[in-house]
Amino acid sequence: MKINFLDLQSVNGRYEQELKQACARVIESGWYIAGKELDVFEKEFAAWCGAKHCIGVANGLDALILTIRAWKLLGLLKEGDEILVPANTYIATVLAITENGLKPIFVEPDINTFNISLAGIKENTTEKTKAIIAVHLYGRICPMDEIMDYALDKDLLVLEDSAQAHGASINGKRAGNWGNASGFSFYPGKNLGALGDAGAVTTNNDELNQALRALRNYGSYKKYENIYKGVNSRLDEIQAAMLRVKLNYLDSDTSIRQHIAKKYINGITNPAVVLPNNEVAEQSVWHLFVIKTKYRNELSAFLSAAGISTLIHYPIPPHKQTAYVEYNMLTLPITESIHNEVLSLPMDPTMTDEDVDYVIQKLNEFQL
Repeated sequence: MKINFLDLQSVNGRYEQELKQACARVIESGWYIAGKELDVFEKEFAAWCGAKHCIGVANGLDALILTIRAWKLLGLLKEGDEILVPANTYIATVLAITENGLKPIFVEPDINTFNISLAGIKENTTEKTKAIIAVHLYGRICPMDEIMDYALDKDLLVLEDSAQAHGASINGKRAGNWGNASGFSFYPGKNLGALGDAGAVTTNNDELNQALRALRNYGSYKKYENIYKGVNSRLDEIQAAMLRVKLNYLDSDTSIRQHIAKKYINGITNPAVVLPNNEVAEQSVWHLFVIKTKYRNELSAFLSAAGISTLIHYPIPPHKQTAYVEYNMLTLPITESIHNEVLSLPMDPTMTDEDVDYVIQKLNEFQL
């Protein structure tokens, strides 16, 4: 048996005709940038998240970069300010900070959730701290009720990095509707994935919404009139149309992911494996199912020989990357242990129960 980590051909094949029809609709319209499809998708996705505004951009990294840049333009941040960020995040989160001339402060995550915690935030807050990036890693939402209460008390901005957490929620309130703003990625492998690069920002702030709409379009609201030194970061009509189709299936896909995760958690009994915490089901949409093991290389090779694909999210933490040599001397033992031990199992909404049972069987058979 062969179990792919994620079979995007099969994932998108379930609604192939709808995608082709949406693509044809755009082609026939003769309008390919900043048209009806984008306008409608922004309204639909904002409503789905529970937010007031959605601003489509070219990718998830731009969603984060442009939000921080907009806050600088609006006088809420300035170069040299510090932003708290979980040390075990994907490097894109950190790039968004440094690209804007701000300083990342790496915070050790909660070992049980892989996410930034209120305790970690408090421990690292100084008079230079001006913002927090709450990364909902692997699909699990951070403790946003606690974080927002603290941020309000300390007058800190909160940017959600929701690239992996479309639909994750606390008491029915979804990612993308907690912080001052939230950045989303629609990279093809995400829970809501385009057929190319795409991203968005959600916010309830009218002023930020207006600034972002200009920044993504050369700093312009009106053609040939530029109020900011902006960029070209626009979610195009084709991708907006694709996303509109797939948004209709996102809730059902999330249910499938949660079903697979429950089977993994109930079925994997190998003592060499540490399973992810799953105390509250709605808090994770299981973009990834990430286990920990001190025998990662051996287990990955064993599963590969059995036809099961796995990946590592992520092998090297940002502060140990060559790109951030100035932080290479930092010692963050929790983060470093996570990056040395995590292994992602197949998580694909087209997996059958038989597929999942086979992965469980092989995991339980593994021994040194």
